[in-house]
Amino acid sequence: MSETNEPTSGLSRRKLIGAAGIGALAVGAGAGGGYAVGRQSDEPTAGVPDPDAEPIPFEGVHQAGIVTPAQDRLYFVALDMTSEERADLISLLKDWTEAARQMTQGNDVGTFGAVSGSPFAPPEDTGEALGLPPSGLTVTVGFGRSLFVDAKGKPRFGLDGKLPAKLKELPAFSGDQLDPAISDGDLAIQACANDPQVAVHAVRNLVRIAFGRASVRYSQMGFGRTSSTSSAQVTARNMLGFKDGTANIKVEDKKDVQDFVWVPKEDGPDWLVGGSYLVSRKINMRIEIWDREPLEGQENIIGRAKGSGGPLSGGDEFAKIDFKKKNDRGAPVIDMKSHVRLAHPDFNKGAKLLRRGYNFVDGSDGLGQLSAGLFFIAYQRDPEKQFVQVQRSLAGSQNDLLNEYIVHVSSGLFACPPGVGRKGYWGEGLFA
Repeated sequence: MSETNEPTSGLSRRKLIGAAGIGALAVGAGAGGGYAVGRQSDEPTAGVPDPDAEPIPFEGVHQAGIVTPAQDRLYFVALDMTSEERADLISLLKDWTEAARQMTQGNDVGTFGAVSGSPFAPPEDTGEALGLPPSGLTVTVGFGRSLFVDAKGKPRFGLDGKLPAKLKELPAFSGDQLDPAISDGDLAIQACANDPQVAVHAVRNLVRIAFGRASVRYSQMGFGRTSSTSSAQVTARNMLGFKDGTANIKVEDKKDVQDFVWVPKEDGPDWLVGGSYLVSRKINMRIEIWDREPLEGQENIIGRAKGSGGPLSGGDEFAKIDFKKKNDRGAPVIDMKSHVRLAHPDFNKGAKLLRRGYNFVDGSDGLGQLSAGLFFIAYQRDPEKQFVQVQRSLAGSQNDLLNEYIVHVSSGLFACPPGVGRKGYWGEGLFA
């Protein structure tokens, strides 16, 4: 299940800074050289290692950005194809793969990058990541149902018979207030990094490359990961102030990863084996109402202590939850409608998800209240048996107590192909 391979060579952003002065002399533009010199002060001090300087390998059996330890920042974008030509889809995926291969290794896009090309042509790279390290950048792509068939079920791009049986439209859940304009899409890009500028740079360049072939449907920035995907990571907190994803699948849980994340051969189709299904949900939180809820009420709704993250049945954050424990009045210590109980595998036929969600704040909502919440992302082998199973338990005013404070406003389901080799490209199995 390794996502590793040898790093890709390319036009290094750091080396480019030093070379910018030479390029500027060659074209007679002094501004380029001055900018490069100015950025030298951003280089790490000698002897002090930069933790984000070592890139995450791009090639491998699986796409990076799934079981990779969750980075701190997210930029997610969904796009729709504007061309109906099969050749355009293939060329786009090839171009995207090569650009991501370079950017994840800390290199500029293209042969000449941001500043070494002709002064009379647009740069191949937008340049806002000049001088920045790779920052743990990963880029993960997924394909929506609408890439395979149109609204009437007619095949697109010659992909007859390639639509995965499990890539169905997600069912409607009680309480949803989904906005179609920020849901679904033909293609999805998830860029994660420890520096928001590096993540934005990646998406900006991929969107620019797509011009004439695909256009942005919607996008979402996120910060402060809300789930730990490695046991080495401290559990993060969501916008409600609670630790989130304590029981999340960890990369070290090899059996869980194999059983619940990757698409096996017996599930098919062949082109998706080693890939995964991505579910995205934008969840708005009624922050101001939540902030007026007493601490005891907040903890009862979640089912965990706000400070330690431990279950209300006792113990630390990782203690086994005792759902049968009663209080002095004979009532369950953990409410039957608490979030932790309804989301637990014990009450969802053993279903588990690999979560990679992020907090978001989109300013105010026009009424002086925060437009904030959780951009939920989860990877799984089978959306029906995993996400849909869990969400049906949670959804509706009669179920999860938390539903009084949250509302789902966008949704997406994407099939993420397996990783690529040194000369491969995303989704190549689709066109074999």
